[in-house]
Amino acid sequence: MSNTFLSQFLMITNIYSVLMVVVLVGLFFIINRISKKFKFTNLMVISIFMGLGLGILIQALAQFPKDPTSITWINEVSTWYGLFGNGFMDLLKMIVMPLVLVSIIRVIMNMKEDNLGKLTFRSMAMFFATTAIAAIIAVIVANIFDLGSSVQVVKTSEELREITSLPDTIRNLLPSNPIKAMADGNTVAVVIFAAFIGLAIRRLRKKYLEIIKPFIDIVEAFYKIIVSVAITVIKLMPYAVVPLMASTIVSGGVNSLLNVVDFILALYISVAIMFVVHLVIITLSGMNPITYIKNASKALILAFTSRSSLGTLPVTIEALTENMKVDSGTASFVTSLGSNMGMNGCAGVYPALVTVLIANMAGIDMNFTFYVMLIIVITISSLGIAGIPGTATMSVSVVISGMGMGAYFPLAGAIIAIDPILDMGRTMLNVNGAMTTAVAVDKSLKSNEKKDTKVV
Repeated sequence: MSNTFLSQFLMITNIYSVLMVVVLVGLFFIINRISKKFKFTNLMVISIFMGLGLGILIQALAQFPKDPTSITWINEVSTWYGLFGNGFMDLLKMIVMPLVLVSIIRVIMNMKEDNLGKLTFRSMAMFFATTAIAAIIAVIVANIFDLGSSVQVVKTSEELREITSLPDTIRNLLPSNPIKAMADGNTVAVVIFAAFIGLAIRRLRKKYLEIIKPFIDIVEAFYKIIVSVAITVIKLMPYAVVPLMASTIVSGGVNSLLNVVDFILALYISVAIMFVVHLVIITLSGMNPITYIKNASKALILAFTSRSSLGTLPVTIEALTENMKVDSGTASFVTSLGSNMGMNGCAGVYPALVTVLIANMAGIDMNFTFYVMLIIVITISSLGIAGIPGTATMSVSVVISGMGMGAYFPLAGAIIAIDPILDMGRTMLNVNGAMTTAVAVDKSLKSNEKKDTKVV
């Protein structure tokens, strides 16, 4: 009974388990003491290095095992760290759907008639365009690294995920059950539902303003409340970053990184190049790129450590509205869409790299037609990819099936094994792409408003 109590309930059976939990609590104490001396962004950077050091320490104590998950005390430590790291992400997810719902209703009911269609079209056009550019960059980098050409083909037990056709994918985004859509984290469905409510308010307020005025006031009041809740949760970020970062290092293992170091380098180089493309777009939108990085750092750091575009959404919206003065409605609308479509990292860079890798390993000839088809498939399949950890694998399976390479999916097993390390950079690029789109779209809409004002 006592062994079951320790191993299955307390999750502590080893002195190392106790020691590592105590060390984490000690780091929390240090963060609390220095929180008043450092700016929030600097505190986040300090937390990242704390988490990195803690993860390496745990690996060192375990003598850098090939399979960290086979060691009981490491699994126990990961479970306890998940209480703090994943618990924080749960709090963020708690406010995501209410924030999206009320934000979209609010922006549509207050938006000028002309801007609604422009906002939707320009947002989607930017997402598809940047995803295509990300895929092209990844294809070029993959060929420079010659990914997969010298790798021994080893089949794994990974099976191809079930593929959903494009028509069914689009239909699944429609809110047949708005409550279920919110529970499932289907932000596009929630956006559509909120859009109908917002449009109904716009239509009814002309004749029935007195009747619907109480609901309008509730929307405005709830928006203020949910934003306040979001700010309260965000203040806990430095404490969550430490266990999130440590868990990522621990679960991936140091040895597992050495076998696929070329793919890791190719991915992060592709991410870096695409990040520069984003900064070029930011500059063309009239914003200083250095200022942008400073203002966006909080959201980017959380995206990097949490590996969840959807979970980062409240922080992303706050960074855009508070730091960059993007219209709150535009920020909410664009980033909500960006949590499900047009992900430059998970749906752009990653599928392109994996497809080239698998094609080389399987001896498939890659000509110009192959690459054109690959870019088209990646761009189209980027629609409806949910912004939570692990969905990049689904994106890859959709793309390689679309390329007629579904039978070779098991060859990606070695890459999937170190997914947490890869997902950090991918998710950061996802969020940065959404923020870049929001800034560019907001700039274009405001420019049109100024032109219209001059004409009048």
